Amino acid sequence: MGSIKDSVVGEERIAQYLLAVLNTRGTPLHWRHLNNRTEVSQSETEIKHEYNLKDLRPKRRKPPNASDVTYIEDLVTGVQRALHVSLSEFDGNVEDENDLESLIEQQFEVLQRALKIPHKASEARLMVSKKFLTLFRTGKLGPFILDDVPDANSGF
Repeated sequence: MGSIKDSVVGEERIAQYLLAVLNTRGTPLHWRHLNNRTEVSQSETEIKHEYNLKDLRPKRRKPPNASDVTYIEDLVTGVQRALHVSLSEFDGNVEDENDLESLIEQQFEVLQRALKIPHKASEARLMVSKKFLTLFRTGKLGPFILDDVPDANSGF
């Protein structure tokens, strides 16, 4: 993913493809034991240091604070849980194109809620796609290889 501009194919189609790959491989089913992060106190995240002139330069980006990190972790957990529940409750066949399409439509709806995107947003589906792809591309959903990896027993 990322070798072609998203706008050429469309973020929605890319997100549909990604969901199709994850579903056919059963990836969301592995998320049943979701992140059990440890609580980090505010004082543990703040590092005390001596100030020097370099600290006075404007920084391009502020490092995330503990509440930002917690928000992202909660968002990721919500996305993983939503995809896990939708696939585990799915009674169709992910190998059947029509069934898979139906599952992906359901997953867009649960992702919209998990990503906290307002229901009446006219661009809701595009926003879901962009946020979902960002979580995937930044590695927040876990490490993935989208290519088919040959079986170790196949001799390749």
